Amino acid sequence: MDDMTTATDSAAASTDYAAIGAAAREAIYTDGITACKGAFTPEWADVMREDIETAFAEAIARPDGAVGRGPKRYYVEIHPEQMRGFVDLVTHPWVTAVCEAVLGPDYQIVELGFDIPFAGAINQPWHRDFPMPGITRTEGKLNSLAFNLTGVDTAEDMGPFEIAPGTQFDDDPAFGHDMFPPKSRYDRYNERAVRKYPKRGDISARSALTIHRGTRNESEKSRPVLVLGVDGPGAINGDKHDLAVTHGYWATLPEELKKHLSCPVVDKLTPITQKHTIEGLVMGEA
Repeated sequence: MDDMTTATDSAAASTDYAAIGAAAREAIYTDGITACKGAFTPEWADVMREDIETAFAEAIARPDGAVGRGPKRYYVEIHPEQMRGFVDLVTHPWVTAVCEAVLGPDYQIVELGFDIPFAGAINQPWHRDFPMPGITRTEGKLNSLAFNLTGVDTAEDMGPFEIAPGTQFDDDPAFGHDMFPPKSRYDRYNERAVRKYPKRGDISARSALTIHRGTRNESEKSRPVLVLGVDGPGAINGDKHDLAVTHGYWATLPEELKKHLSCPVVDKLTPITQKHTIEGLVMGEA
């Protein structure tokens, strides 16, 4: 889109994205998270936020259009056509390099959504977003990624995302639902905790298995964050999501992108009934 250009277009041709992808893979396997600062302009992120706010207003007005992730905190899944910058994002060379390096060339885009903690949101319990897959437990292989983009310049009082680096391989039978560490283990995560303060235009990539939480939003502002979920071969996170595109939109997509988007192509989009509920987050930290 002409009004949503990246901040890195001029340097893209001379950038070694294979090396960047390899470094990102190392960071994700070591810390569980990495980032690309200034991947897009702040103005691009402002348009993204407009689309998030439009989608949230539509979703919250209908049954099961949004799901709670704690008090004053919501998650909404959307279709690609609801985000004007979708193609910009999923074809960004940093995003594709990270996907290829971590997941291989046959990765699939399975989720597009957003989290919004509003004023009054409280600490979430420490958690991962889904149980550890068998291939991770037995072979130490990560087969999915979550990319996040903030809609605001994050400040301390806005409830920053908090992550415990190096915990993506934590495996304990005491985890509730294989996702929630027991409070007796919280010292491990509190000691490792790092708060993130991304700016508009930044992209982060992480394993959703890395233990993390949203923190208390003490401001009067919301903190919308876009979520892009990507699976490698054998991953099943797509079962929780309902992405679709119309025939007209599909016809406009780059051929290379179509290889990574195997969602249904339909005559008319149906509003998404949210399926990716995480019951342990509904009440916040007890």
